[in-house]
Amino acid sequence: MILKHTLKTAFVGLNAHKSRSALTILGIVIGIASVMLVVSMGDGAERLILGELGGMGADVIVLRPGKEPTGPSDMPGTLFSDSLKVRDVEALKKLNSIANIAPVVIVTGSVSYRGETFRPMILGWSAEMMAEMLNLFPEKGLLFDENDIRQKASVVVIGSKVKKELFGNAEAVGENIKIKNKNFRIVGVFPPRGQAAFFNVDEIALLPYTTAQTYLAGIDYYHEIIIQAKNSEMVNNTAEDIKNTLRETHNITDSKKDDFFVVTQEGMVNQIKTILSVLTLFLASVVAISLLVGGIGVMNIMLVSVTERTNEIGLRKALGATNKDILSQFLLESVILTAIGGVIGILLGMLFSFLVSFVLTKIYLLNWPFYFSLSTGLMALGFSAFVGLIFGIYPAHQASRKNPIEALRYE
Repeated sequence: MILKHTLKTAFVGLNAHKSRSALTILGIVIGIASVMLVVSMGDGAERLILGELGGMGADVIVLRPGKEPTGPSDMPGTLFSDSLKVRDVEALKKLNSIANIAPVVIVTGSVSYRGETFRPMILGWSAEMMAEMLNLFPEKGLLFDENDIRQKASVVVIGSKVKKELFGNAEAVGENIKIKNKNFRIVGVFPPRGQAAFFNVDEIALLPYTTAQTYLAGIDYYHEIIIQAKNSEMVNNTAEDIKNTLRETHNITDSKKDDFFVVTQEGMVNQIKTILSVLTLFLASVVAISLLVGGIGVMNIMLVSVTERTNEIGLRKALGATNKDILSQFLLESVILTAIGGVIGILLGMLFSFLVSFVLTKIYLLNWPFYFSLSTGLMALGFSAFVGLIFGIYPAHQASRKNPIEALRYE
């Protein structure tokens, strides 16, 4: 039997039971759509994060306390390390390769104003360095300056959402808000910006790091230090200078005993790519289990179809069809079913991915890009057809082995 006739016969067989064919491919549709959604969202997350990192500038270096984590078990040691202190900042300021430097102190808590309360990200940093790095300046008011940092001034610049939650449409600049029962005067309000680098600017309360360190956190160390090299070409050399300087201030002679680590943009990009790729692969593997369930469903329905069409098989064999012809027809029906399910699943996955990215962009202001990989779509289509081939072999084999005389007598 030529391929054209086999295809025509397979489509006629499938078309005769439209509802059953539709239910057969449902598991494949769900599986492929889930895989496409996970992969698309993983790619979107990677592009969003890398885009935000790019906004910080290729000349940015982050110095963090503790040993460089090599796995989840190392994270607590990094988070609670107190190895970065004032002496380190003062020593690093003397390096000719550094253009700008400012410590970061992270504070947990809420802010309040006349009974209204909001829980922002409270960040002690340099407002001028942040403005320069992110090209972010107050919509109203001013930034605090280095003089405020030296004097440990009780001043704060807030994000647009913080302002809206506490003041509504009223003016915020010049008013005092409470952070951990201490009054802070609002000197500026950032315009709506959404996500920038690793935080949401709209939900930030930015203080001088000296103020946050002394009056709010009550610590004598920094959670990290942000450094700008004089240009992006000097980043690697600057990173080495930083390591050597801190080993000297910390009296470290063996690099394996470093109680700090340096992260460059390139390093952060590679780390994030690796983490997101592994996470996406893991999630895709989990949801792909539904394809296995769908494949078993295809096999069961095809076995039922073989039983129902026993007379048809006997008649075709009586008219000269070979075992190979019967095998090819039922195997082709299985592959066609799962391939159609794959196409529908890819389209639904694209639609759901677009809707999720639209919601995240419009409602949560994350600037989440919609991304669809043609290669992933083709792989998903090929895999769905492969599932049909694997799970269709047994039913097709059972159909091809039927005795034509017994098949014609079957009722």
